[in-house]
Amino acid sequence: MSDSSSLFADAIAHAQSHEVNWTRDPHAEPQRWGVHHEDPPPWNRLFGPVRARGGVSGVITRRGEVLAQWGEPTRADLTFSVAKTYLALLAGVAQQQGLLPDADEPVVARLPGIGFDSPHNRPITWMHLLTQVSEWEGNCLGLEDLVDRYRQVAHDPKPVTGVKGSARPLQTPGTYWEYNDVRINQLSLALLHLFGRPLPQVFREHLLDPLGCSPDIDWVGYDQSWVDLPARDGRAAQRVPSVPGGSHWGGGVAISSLDQARLGQLMLDRGAVRRNGSLQQLIPSSWIDRMGQPGVLAPFYGMLTWLNPGCAHFPGASERSVFMVGAGGNYVWVEPEHDAVIVVRWIDSAHLPGFLRRVTQGLQAVSG
Repeated sequence: MSDSSSLFADAIAHAQSHEVNWTRDPHAEPQRWGVHHEDPPPWNRLFGPVRARGGVSGVITRRGEVLAQWGEPTRADLTFSVAKTYLALLAGVAQQQGLLPDADEPVVARLPGIGFDSPHNRPITWMHLLTQVSEWEGNCLGLEDLVDRYRQVAHDPKPVTGVKGSARPLQTPGTYWEYNDVRINQLSLALLHLFGRPLPQVFREHLLDPLGCSPDIDWVGYDQSWVDLPARDGRAAQRVPSVPGGSHWGGGVAISSLDQARLGQLMLDRGAVRRNGSLQQLIPSSWIDRMGQPGVLAPFYGMLTWLNPGCAHFPGASERSVFMVGAGGNYVWVEPEHDAVIVVRWIDSAHLPGFLRRVTQGLQAVSG
């Protein structure tokens, strides 16, 4: 680790003194953990496994070099909706492999029979799902999309005009932005069928292993999320779990801060990684660029990433910053202005701007 770590001592102390007010053991204090409590019954419960978490931890890297780390940076903890960005990266892998040549193509064109066949859902494209404007309607893995209608999330400036879980009138796909975890699970299901293989296997083979990530990353589904895949490409028919893009109802991705930084570095390097002395393009650079482009309906949101227009949403970070964000104070901050990737976990989100400002001051000192 670089001897510049002292430049970030104030930022680290700030993070560690503002831990999120969630229990560290969800089994001992279930009411002080998670976001499912806000859902109307019978959806206000867990459908998949959860695990105890560590304390505030993180890592700061610049040009791939670790400048500072704190807490338990090798501990694999649940990362909640940071996993949404992993789905966008996997969609980029699908494009690299020729499985998804046109993200503006309706999903039903390649995948009939998995929930996109109704008149309302037929026009939904991959890009609609990846940018949260799909307005997909239905039941995915035992959960109705209705559960997350009228949902409010911290970085969405749009006022809530109804009660969460009630029947907000649906709009034409592509014309309304809403953060909806059931629709994200439907995207994950579609990617499972597109690859014809469990997403955790694809994630490991095409991203985690090439990036040198540790073997203890885990991505699990719900108790009821098993799906039958037909025989394909020499593989026998199999029954596999469809994994959620977060831990709203349990399950999801458990990963360490250091491995999160490796995935953030992949974004900073525009989808490329150096292996055995040569550059390997894991995801098209154009795809990574698109992930950081603001949407027309939600300029603060890219392709399952959070953006920082006018530096208003993440004060202290640059306008070019891209964030992966998960409940419980989980953040992966890709900062092109300083060739840096910063991970902070289990921080009280109200105190995130103070952390961002302190890290930026340290990065400016390193760069200067």
